Amino acid sequence: MTEEATGMGMGIDPEKLTENELIEELESLHRTRHDTLLHGSSDALAAHTRRTAELEGEYLRRHPDRAVSPGRTRDGARARTQ
Repeated sequence: MTEEATGMGMGIDPEKLTENELIEELESLHRTRHDTLLHGSSDALAAHTRRTAELEGEYLRRHPDRAVSPGRTRDGARARTQ
């Protein structure tokens, strides 16, 4: 893909992805994050971070009322440590 695809330098505009494509892109980025952090160049890590933010932002835009697990909140985390 070219920089022209998004105007941001990486991948297709998240708004143009189907729901399945968006989920697949997010899963791929989440799988590769650790390796990019440990072994990627500064530019690669910055690009990975930007793209993750773009895709996660689009997911949240599409799913503002997504289910939130009580254990993934501050109160839930505190309850686990008490």
